[in-house]
Amino acid sequence: MLRTANPALNSKSFGGFAGGARATFGRSTEGESMTIQGTVNKTGILLALLIAAAVVPWHQFFEARDPAAVSGWMMLGLVGGLVTALVTVFKKTWSPITAPLYAICEGLALGGISAMFELRFPGIVFQAMALTVGTMLVLLGLYKTRVIRATENFKMGVFAATGAIALVYLLTFVLQLFGVPVAFMHSAGWLGIGISLVVVVVAALNLVLDFDFIEQGANQGAPKYMEWYGAFGLMVTLVWLYLEILRLLSKLNQRRD
Repeated sequence: MLRTANPALNSKSFGGFAGGARATFGRSTEGESMTIQGTVNKTGILLALLIAAAVVPWHQFFEARDPAAVSGWMMLGLVGGLVTALVTVFKKTWSPITAPLYAICEGLALGGISAMFELRFPGIVFQAMALTVGTMLVLLGLYKTRVIRATENFKMGVFAATGAIALVYLLTFVLQLFGVPVAFMHSAGWLGIGISLVVVVVAALNLVLDFDFIEQGANQGAPKYMEWYGAFGLMVTLVWLYLEILRLLSKLNQRRD
């Protein structure tokens, strides 16, 4: 049974497709079915759209030096990203349209968030981006060479860890709504740094599951539009990983201040 911790790539995402040729990362088949190379290309398009959209709030923030100048863009990005993500998950056939819209929305949100971190800790955004890309490439290499295998036990472990993190974040959000502080989650102490490091590791391991599901989709002859859906799933994980790395780096920087 296929399983992933990424809600965009669940056990039903690629099921039921027959007639596909075998595919592995680095090699793909041609035709109207989903391919690895096609998914890679579309992931590149989504990343380009995200970065292009992020430039808008980034530029406006550094012109005004005021969070209010980009709050509208960030709200549009956060709400739009959530809506387009949900639509994409439930209407996979729409992913050629909704996945690019999701990337643009996330770019608007991340552009403003990143600019605020950059103002306080110069250079942190480049470091977070480099670490995110580097982590993805390292894990892709380990996956291609089968050093890391997405076994059922591995998938179950990552799924459980991701679910636990989601529950902790939800509980933290609810407690803060009722005025109950949860300082350890955001502190620059060793406990806060340790928690962030664990979350970064779990987010990174989700990439392995995403690679496996995309490969399985190509192997099962999924329709061509699933390339956009697979690229969307990768983007969800990459955005999460980037934000967690950004938080971890900010905590480490605070300890040096």
